[in-house]
Amino acid sequence: MFEWIQTFADWLIYSVINLDAESNLGTALNFFVYDTTKILILLFVIVFIMGIVNAYFPVERLRDFLNKKKLYGLEYLISSLFGAVSPFCSCSSVPLFIGFVQGGIPLGVTFSFLITSPLVNEIAIAMFLGMFGIKATLIYAVSGILLGTIGGWILGKFKLEHLLTDWVKKLMAAKQTTDTNFEEVPQTFKEKLPAIFREAYDIVKGVLLYIIIGIGIGAAMHGYVPEEFFEEYLGNGDWWTVPLAVVLAVPMYANAAAIVPVIQVFVAKGVPLGTAIAFMMATVGLSIPEGTLLKKVMTFKLIAIYFGTVTAFIILSGYVFNLLL
Repeated sequence: MFEWIQTFADWLIYSVINLDAESNLGTALNFFVYDTTKILILLFVIVFIMGIVNAYFPVERLRDFLNKKKLYGLEYLISSLFGAVSPFCSCSSVPLFIGFVQGGIPLGVTFSFLITSPLVNEIAIAMFLGMFGIKATLIYAVSGILLGTIGGWILGKFKLEHLLTDWVKKLMAAKQTTDTNFEEVPQTFKEKLPAIFREAYDIVKGVLLYIIIGIGIGAAMHGYVPEEFFEEYLGNGDWWTVPLAVVLAVPMYANAAAIVPVIQVFVAKGVPLGTAIAFMMATVGLSIPEGTLLKKVMTFKLIAIYFGTVTAFIILSGYVFNLLL
């Protein structure tokens, strides 16, 4: 499917620029051109498709649906699925988290959204599909959704509402029960397309720099860092390598566009794919900036419970990934 991109990269780097195919620089630049072109094409297509989904099922409709329906536990899965199709990083998910809580959505259901939203999104799926193939992408996406579903359900069972901050409790107490529905002017699919196209373009444009930086770092590592460097610390398959990868990643912060190309190099250098995915999930799903934002709505104890639960699930996912992949 992407052979023409590889042919183009080979022609540009080895024929036009005339670099040696065996050189570190030639290898790095070929990697950069191929991955950047492929990822941008996949990213736009998938973001455009997800834009169509979001246009017909926006967050306000989801909130009203969850408030009005008795779903017998399926609300956790629905919230997690919505998080998967929403283009938010861990920090930008927090304002929606506040809106969900203020709107009366149960805390556990809201946690399902907060967990899944940064872990699985169209950016990550597009890049995973281009770099690791459909099997790894499906396992990654399904496991991320299940992580959010089960994690939200477990956190909901803990009855943690008392650990929300006083600011949030006041918002919930002051919530009006008036009907906020309004008449929308119906639009045909053809009329919605320009806005969906612009949104997809804006999303790709917004992450373009991160993609270039991430793939640039990955290209440099691919061309210059010896394989033994990663194999020595994370590539030997010992039981402690997955927890080590997650613990090292939690203090970091990066979105999927920046970290997935680096993960690809981890795998190429000998790190098991499950360990690499666990590192990525911890990087994009848990971060110090996210914790700082959550301090507005959660007490320190609740943040610690949330981070600890998600960290444990990501570590477990890493072991499962290594078994399946």
